Amino acid sequence: MQPYGGGRAQHADGRYAGMVNEEAMLVGAPSTDKVRNVVLVGHGGSGKTSLAEAMLFMAGQTKRLGSVDDGHSTLDYDAEEVKRKMTINLALAPVVHDGVKINVIDTPGYADFIGDAIAGMEAAEMALFVVDAVSGPQVQTRKLWKIAGEMGIARAVFINRMDKEHADFDAVMSALAASFGHRVGAVQIPMGAESSFRGVVDVIRMRAYHHEGDKEEVTDIPADLADAAEAARDKLCELVAEADDALMEKYLEGERLSQEELEDLLGKAIAQGIFIPVFVGSALKLQGIEDLMDEIVSFFPKPTAHGPMKTVDGKEVPFSADGATAVHVFKTLSDPYIGRINLVKVVSGVLTPNTELVNSRTGKKERIAHVFKMVGKEISDIDAAPAGDIAVLTKLADTLTNDTLSAAGGIAFAPLPLPEPLYPVAIVAKTKADEDKLGTALKTIVDEDPSLRLRRDEETHQTVISAMGDIAIDVLLARLRDRFHVEAELQDLRIPYRETIRKTASAQGRHKKQTGGAGQFGDCWLRLEPNPGGGYEFIDEIVGGKIPRQFIPAVDKGVQEAMAQGVLAGYPVVDLKVTLFDGSYHSVDSSEIAFKTAARIGFRAAAEKADLVLLEPIATLTIEVPEQYAGAVMGDISAKRGRVLGMDSPEPGVQVIKAQVPYAEVVHYSPQLRSITSGTGSYTITIDSYEQVPGDLAKKIIEQSQKERAESH
Repeated sequence: MQPYGGGRAQHADGRYAGMVNEEAMLVGAPSTDKVRNVVLVGHGGSGKTSLAEAMLFMAGQTKRLGSVDDGHSTLDYDAEEVKRKMTINLALAPVVHDGVKINVIDTPGYADFIGDAIAGMEAAEMALFVVDAVSGPQVQTRKLWKIAGEMGIARAVFINRMDKEHADFDAVMSALAASFGHRVGAVQIPMGAESSFRGVVDVIRMRAYHHEGDKEEVTDIPADLADAAEAARDKLCELVAEADDALMEKYLEGERLSQEELEDLLGKAIAQGIFIPVFVGSALKLQGIEDLMDEIVSFFPKPTAHGPMKTVDGKEVPFSADGATAVHVFKTLSDPYIGRINLVKVVSGVLTPNTELVNSRTGKKERIAHVFKMVGKEISDIDAAPAGDIAVLTKLADTLTNDTLSAAGGIAFAPLPLPEPLYPVAIVAKTKADEDKLGTALKTIVDEDPSLRLRRDEETHQTVISAMGDIAIDVLLARLRDRFHVEAELQDLRIPYRETIRKTASAQGRHKKQTGGAGQFGDCWLRLEPNPGGGYEFIDEIVGGKIPRQFIPAVDKGVQEAMAQGVLAGYPVVDLKVTLFDGSYHSVDSSEIAFKTAARIGFRAAAEKADLVLLEPIATLTIEVPEQYAGAVMGDISAKRGRVLGMDSPEPGVQVIKAQVPYAEVVHYSPQLRSITSGTGSYTITIDSYEQVPGDLAKKIIEQSQKERAESH
């Protein structure tokens, strides 16, 4: 069978031009149309890092093929990544192929680190979904597919590990079509499978590619694959023709698209999402990689393909090297020797060393001394980075993820569309010596990673950090230990319970102290009444000067201090009216502090007679799950003392469940929902009401609180 398209320049040793080390081309900045930004995304364990390592090796960027399993990956260099054999951080792998710079962005595939996958998609025009040839598209693949669509970037698929036992190309293609629709079409088909997998057929150019040693052999399509290749090409032409009305009409009338027409339309169809190309191969065996890189250069969208970048105030900044310089920080790292490292996408102008840019968040100038490229953890100087390119900056004074740096400082690009971290834990230093260092270390880590949230809960007196899940918290603890030499541990998150009263009661608060000098005397009578939903009210009914006016505010303050400390279990008392209706004073010994003390005594005495009860926060959950899991989720809600408020089906096969559940039952709901729904569920949570805790449970909470308070004293 003759090829449809022309061949590519081949070296005498059988290697193709794209395979040589074209490092020298990176010294001078490429133009915007000579840049391709491709983010590798998909489910954990599908081989994204292995694919990036293969591309680095094929481009001559590395001397040996990096391996995650063997612990010498160029991109998974972090100690935790090596230990866990999984990607935790976004990493850059820029390569030059056929005169085009491909910024390959490797991202984590585990749900806990979805923030880095989103950061990578923010910096790219193409999301290349890596799918295992046995497992097919999995949970995280589908989740990220939806996010990529919402972010408006093009999508493609690489079916990896065709050499693996039970690899099945046709089954995976069927699963892709079922999950993502009819626009998914093969641009490569495999030659063989499992141990007999020997290369790929490129159905764009109708040639076969087999990698052997350090050579890429190009041959005619084997006779046994001729019909399959023709069928794949027919589907390819049919889908691509939709990008042009005239050619679509021609195709429907039975005329074939010419090679030139197909290639002219393919890039446009991919950029617009009319066609989603599927590649196939084996990253570990280097099969299909050379051809994939050729197609990235030829048909993947340029930085200009999706139009200008939007700012927070609705303006648009085109990707043009002719404009004033503006860059967006999409990821921040920290190195023990270099310090803070900012990964930036150049949106406008040309980023060059020895310039000043203004940070729109701080309004301050940042001096750009050097512009770098980064391969794994290694950085090296480059002369410039044009609009559309990705670059690395170091030693900036105060620049973080989501910041915008520009010549004039008046531009602020929209922040990353990150999900809210819903897995909160309380964290404390293990030793007194680490207490001072912990706060600084946590702030540094949170500055780097906007998918983490850090807060001090003034009510429970805990430092709370929220992440996407428990693995992210484990990694955080390891980073504190390894990078900052801070030993920290987790504590149970204290639930912000409340106390309130259900009956009206009165009591006297009397404080009298004589110590030889000036004494202390305060005397007040307080009446407590329930005030459901009304908060705290203080009513002054003193008449006849029984308590001088200057001491009334002290009574109010003493009551509020007593309310904050709680009576039953140390939780704040809420929703009550407190009436000061009687009392007495001493002309010499009475003072503000004496009346504050008397008020605290009187409040506690009255509260103990007013039928105190414990209240718990009630969370409102909005849970989105595939239809088949809705019953299991609702059963779990009932088991957690919750109630379903309603259900909705915004799209076929999807159920949105709204429920109210005691917050204590769902404080760590993220891994629970993941388990129930095989990772397919998502939710939002708010706390907007309080309800009385059931008797037996309240008794346990009160006993535990009293025990903890006794131990702390």
